[in-house]
Amino acid sequence: MMAKPGSHAMVLAAGYGQRMRPLTLSRPKPLVEVAGRTLIDYGFDRLRAAGVEKAVVNVHYLPDQIEAWARRQSSPRILISDERAGILDTGGGVAKALPLLGADPFFVINSDSFWVDEGTPALDRLRAAWDDEAMDCLLLLSPLERTVGYDGAGDFVRDDDGRLTRRAGAAGMPLAYIGGYLVAPRLFEGAPAGSFSMNLLWDRAIAAGRLFGIAHTGRWLHVGTPEAIGLAEAALRA
Repeated sequence: MMAKPGSHAMVLAAGYGQRMRPLTLSRPKPLVEVAGRTLIDYGFDRLRAAGVEKAVVNVHYLPDQIEAWARRQSSPRILISDERAGILDTGGGVAKALPLLGADPFFVINSDSFWVDEGTPALDRLRAAWDDEAMDCLLLLSPLERTVGYDGAGDFVRDDDGRLTRRAGAAGMPLAYIGGYLVAPRLFEGAPAGSFSMNLLWDRAIAAGRLFGIAHTGRWLHVGTPEAIGLAEAALRA
């Protein structure tokens, strides 16, 4: 019998944060502060609220700082996936950590941006919407008007059943991927070794009709540059 989806989580924290320089010359981007708290702290607030029991955090750039932060946390239990030997990108990093994440669907969140919930928390909504028979991956998306600090054109279009296609060439309202999803380990079967983007597996899931998404009901704070910190802090005050 499958355990509750999302009992475990992967937190992506290995990136260089180059667009956030000069702030990231001396610290990893997940430890940049917004309104007095680090970006990774906001993500872990969401995991704790969702009852996540174990989180795997990958490290590469300035890894000792992330590991020191992890030692100060009381919950959930944190395991480190060490990528010091070579950064593995968004897909390869998760694939390397699979032995630590278990056999059931798990959350993946970015540690360098965060969302604000309105109503039912987003991770609870992902868990409630999960259909193991139909889905391999369920993404958290946002309408563009609910984003702060984001200047992109969106990533996906969602049909009436929640299935996703790429925005390019698709009719419908574009939605931005906002750094959180629920995924079954089976999606990684046959994945390449080493570094690769999660986009590779999402495209496979689209082709199979097994990539789905839900629209976030709160706001997404995309803190991609030092200038975006002020926008995020203004949104939090509001």
